[in-house]
Amino acid sequence: MLFKRKRGWEVAERDITPESTFINRRSLIKGLAAGPLLLASGSLAGCWDEATANSAVQIAAAPPDPTTDLYPVERNPRYKVSRAITDEADSTVYNNFYEFGSHKSISRAAQALSIRPWTVTLDGMVEKPITIGIDDLIRQMPLEERVYRHRCVEAWSMVVPWSGFQLSKLVELAKPLSSAKYLTMQTFMDPDNAPGQKQHWYPWPYVEGLTMEEATNELAFMVTGVYGKPVPRQMGAPLRLAVPWKYGFKSIKSIVRFTFTDKRPVSFWEEIQGTEYGFWANVNPQVAHARWSQATERTLSGGRVPTQLYNGYGEQVAHLYKGMTGERLFT
Repeated sequence: MLFKRKRGWEVAERDITPESTFINRRSLIKGLAAGPLLLASGSLAGCWDEATANSAVQIAAAPPDPTTDLYPVERNPRYKVSRAITDEADSTVYNNFYEFGSHKSISRAAQALSIRPWTVTLDGMVEKPITIGIDDLIRQMPLEERVYRHRCVEAWSMVVPWSGFQLSKLVELAKPLSSAKYLTMQTFMDPDNAPGQKQHWYPWPYVEGLTMEEATNELAFMVTGVYGKPVPRQMGAPLRLAVPWKYGFKSIKSIVRFTFTDKRPVSFWEEIQGTEYGFWANVNPQVAHARWSQATERTLSGGRVPTQLYNGYGEQVAHLYKGMTGERLFT
């Protein structure tokens, strides 16, 4: 008799929230202007206020994305988790996006981000540098939906149905040289519309990096959509990274440049406070942050749960870090 061993992060398809439920939630957000419907849910106590409610109305009224016709995309059943998907009404109004402010309720301010026209440059140690329009890029990639855990270094978490494509497909398009060891990613620079970028004590623009082995791992994912539609501005439109085994600050938002290099990049938060935010930033419940424990996490649509090593994705990524000595892999 054959037995299938379920991965620690998998759950039966029936336990994942269906697309029809997301559509109902989308309708709920659109109806927010008629009354404080979402406030009554109490699912995110302390995070909802008048500003976030107004931002939800503005999100619903945003102009249509040119790639809207591509969504929803087919869900890849390989990528499942052991928790319910986070309420869309929670995850879309509780965000980090320092370009627009250091508080969580930046969803309204982030609507100032202009996402068209938008180009993406692939350069550095490649056969030939490429600059491509975001719509052309998205339409030539094999889109799919993956349900991933997302674990913030601040000890909160969510479960999100990201749409997009495997980062390895972008690497194939770039055709890097064999001498390239790292992939550096850079976000937009627009201080006129992103007031946080006027704060000179931050090393703008936001930069993150991965090794080539990490970038080509099956889990590394380029996000173009969420909850069955294009990804909203406050969540990193039109193109962001999802590396679910790492803390959330590694998942850079609103990317404009991918540079292949043989030198390890210094990331945004690493440059600000390297003793607390390192290059690797893999999730580990046994390694505390300098100012708080990482043993548990607060879920946005639920209670507190234990944190898992590599955020539950050790089967896919632990081998990337074998034999490394002298590296702070978990901070």
